[in-house]
Amino acid sequence: MIVEAIVVVMAAVIALATRPWRLYQQYPDPQGDGGGRVVMLVARLGPALALLAVLPVLWTLPGPAPIAAQMHWSGAGLATLMLGWPVAVPVLLLVAILAGFADPSLGAADLLARACWQGVVPATLSLAIGIGLRRLLGERIFVYLLGRAFLGTVIAVFTASLLESWLHAAGPPSITGSATVARWLMAWGDGIVTGMLASVFVAFAPHALATWSDQRYLHGSAP
Repeated sequence: MIVEAIVVVMAAVIALATRPWRLYQQYPDPQGDGGGRVVMLVARLGPALALLAVLPVLWTLPGPAPIAAQMHWSGAGLATLMLGWPVAVPVLLLVAILAGFADPSLGAADLLARACWQGVVPATLSLAIGIGLRRLLGERIFVYLLGRAFLGTVIAVFTASLLESWLHAAGPPSITGSATVARWLMAWGDGIVTGMLASVFVAFAPHALATWSDQRYLHGSAP
């Protein structure tokens, strides 16, 4: 529990130190009467509100015992793509708090563990993987969708799940155990959904992705 608390507090401090609320103060007013700014602010807040509505339920959905009961959806990769890491971290912490209201049987230790291993750690790994892929392969649409949104989410969620299991393992960790296989499959489910939604957003609602930029990613796709 101490490790989880340190990770969560450090991530929250770093995220808040970047003053992420500034992202919601940079909208021009196309109408000149304040209405346009309000509309754009609501559109930007929409992804965060949607995540706050859906993720607490997904984080508390029980699975059949004994292995699947320990598996829960993350959504941290999607949150990082939609909000950016500095905003995603406090939102994911709020998700953990709301999960406590959704399932009162969860104790403080359980909520802290979920905030850490389903939220902060995979979100941070997703950010690191995205930066690495962009520097290695360049700024291209397939790098964003296939690399960062899909495979990046799989790796981030699976790695975070492994770290949690190894930290709390009573004995030597097993790579080939049934629990590890279940975590691998769960990470693929998370990655497939994240990649699919990211593709839909890029095509029809790019404003829903704070990490997407037409100027940045589409220029590299041109022949």
